[in-house]
Amino acid sequence: MSSYRSFRDLDWGLLAIALTIAAIGVLQIYSATHDIAIWGSAWWRQVLYIAVGLALMWFIASIDYHTLLGQVPILYIVTVLLLIVVLVSGKSIAGARRWIQLPGFLFQVSEFAKLMIILLVARFLTELRRDTLEVRELLKLGALVAVPWVLVQREPDLGTSLTYLPVLAVGVFLAGLRARYIIISAVLLVGVAWISYHHVLADYQRERIVSFLNPESDPRGSGYQVVQSKIAIGSGGMWGRGVTQGSQTQLRFLPVPHTDFVFATFGEEHGFVGVVVVLILYFWLLMQIVQNAQTAPDRAGMYICMGVASLLLFHLLVNIGMVVGLMPVTGIPLPLMSSGGSNMLSTFLMLGLVNNVRLRRFVN
Repeated sequence: MSSYRSFRDLDWGLLAIALTIAAIGVLQIYSATHDIAIWGSAWWRQVLYIAVGLALMWFIASIDYHTLLGQVPILYIVTVLLLIVVLVSGKSIAGARRWIQLPGFLFQVSEFAKLMIILLVARFLTELRRDTLEVRELLKLGALVAVPWVLVQREPDLGTSLTYLPVLAVGVFLAGLRARYIIISAVLLVGVAWISYHHVLADYQRERIVSFLNPESDPRGSGYQVVQSKIAIGSGGMWGRGVTQGSQTQLRFLPVPHTDFVFATFGEEHGFVGVVVVLILYFWLLMQIVQNAQTAPDRAGMYICMGVASLLLFHLLVNIGMVVGLMPVTGIPLPLMSSGGSNMLSTFLMLGLVNNVRLRRFVN
């Protein structure tokens, strides 16, 4: 009886929205890759990832999130060790060492580190038991997040490493950081950004920032992806060109149209109306997560749900901003739509954490 009640009490609205977006993503991946042999099987692999993601979502929802919070030290150590393994002996593709090769699957540890960051922030802030966060505690939490952040940045994977920061920022804000600390943090962030640009970022990463500011300055080089993406979205008009009919996508002017730039291909083939529908679905998805945060039985559950919401929102803003030329190209995928196993599985695991909190909202 208890398992039936738990199954019944899942957030079915959240799941329905997520599956709708994922189905749209599968259709778009098929449209972008159906006539290319090397990519031709991408759409059915995406279906497989969705099925496995659903199983993982239910699995993580069935484990009390308080139990997961109790294992954060172990999860943290294991994640850091795996990130070190990636740097030392991980699989390298296009100059980036980000994956561990498993049978039939490339395991991207940095994607699953997102869940650990969410649980880490939730546990740390819950244990404070105060209404305000002191600077010493902020520095300690920042240092804990900085370790995986630096390791992921060294892969290099600037995009994924940046996704850890909104989880930290939203958690700290909800914990009650004093105004003067916010100002100091903002000043430090500007300083870190300047140092990173001049001394940390690789040459290609600096080129992406320059091309973001003026993509037309090098339309055949660093600005090529952004220029082609904007052309694709603009050519979609009001109703779009139709499935498999987008010229920028089908004629391969737009690179990797099924991964980071899947939103550009969708905009070309489904137009302004289709884009608005998808954005409404994403907004609805985020609101469902926030609603679960509001009904969470404790602060830990609230921090978990808001951590998931902030991370997904960051993904949306950066990816969509990237394809329309409002953000630098960072390689951040569009949740539930971009082709890729690790991101799809980590997204469903995060939705599992949200359902985990929901299932226990009436438990003291």
